[in-house]
Amino acid sequence: MGGDHGPSVTIPAAISFLKNEPSVELTLVGLEDVLRAELKKHHALDHPRLKIVHASEVVTMGDPLEVALRRKKDSSMRVAISLVKSGDVQACVSAGNTAALMAVSRYVLKTIPGVDRPAIFSALPNQKDGPTYMLDLGANVDCEPEHLRQFALMGSALVAAMDNKPRPTVGLLNVGEEDIKGNDLVKRTAVLLRADHARGALNFHGNIEGNDIFAGTTDIVVCDGFVGNVVLKASEGLGRLVKTTLTAEFKRTPLTMLGAFFGYGALKAFSKRVNPARYNGASLLGLRGLVFKSHGGADAYGYEWAIRRAFNAANHDVLARISAKVAELLPQAGAANDTVSSAVSNDTIDQKTA
Repeated sequence: MGGDHGPSVTIPAAISFLKNEPSVELTLVGLEDVLRAELKKHHALDHPRLKIVHASEVVTMGDPLEVALRRKKDSSMRVAISLVKSGDVQACVSAGNTAALMAVSRYVLKTIPGVDRPAIFSALPNQKDGPTYMLDLGANVDCEPEHLRQFALMGSALVAAMDNKPRPTVGLLNVGEEDIKGNDLVKRTAVLLRADHARGALNFHGNIEGNDIFAGTTDIVVCDGFVGNVVLKASEGLGRLVKTTLTAEFKRTPLTMLGAFFGYGALKAFSKRVNPARYNGASLLGLRGLVFKSHGGADAYGYEWAIRRAFNAANHDVLARISAKVAELLPQAGAANDTVSSAVSNDTIDQKTA
């Protein structure tokens, strides 16, 4: 029900995904009458692998956390996440209010033992024609070194499971590669990650700079949510600038239009390679359940990619792998995590979490 477009995007994306994955069943959560009307438009009202679960409320993009958590207890967002908790579904995908999705997910599912805070984890394109995974992309604007360390461990476990890379490389985003550069958070985090590298827990590459993200220098980039969200939004803005500028320049004169005609194949390949829709679908990493966030403005093609990422995560059992990895490397953190979970259970939301 969420995002900029709601069922007009999510339902055709779901129908298309089912065509490509014959073994999957999808549960649509929201206002039943609205969902049925949209399904009828696409001649899928009686689809055998589509189920509707009614929810009487919707969390809007402008709802504050207090409304999403305490007042709208029958929202489509909360009902969907509760289905993950009960085991009725293996993953939840939403294009709704990011802050609300994180808060409700954390309240309902809690964090896995050893993890203090969930992080938003997603992929960006790089010049090696592969993904560079990055976290945190906006969930935690203020972090401690231990939080970034946990992000690195969770990201490493997920990439190892999803991409079949036993030891993915991890880079710490900084203003320079040298150890003497950076703020106190980065310097203290680097000490922890180097220690984990020395004992074989992580494949820590070292400090990296912003240009390394798109160069594909490391498989994973770790940073706090403030920096990560700025990078993400700047990247999206740059992508739109490149697309609109190229389009305008190729339409400028008959000669440039002729050049566009001859270069159509290369332009189409370029557009597909850097299309942000192909990288849509961010995991809320660190929860006791799989929750994926789609970009609110995604079209059906982009939302289908978000569904696919959730499907792949469930198919590769990444939740169990991450839990095992964290338990192995951070067994002493379980007690601290219980305290955090208890605080969230009392509707206390960490003000440092977006």
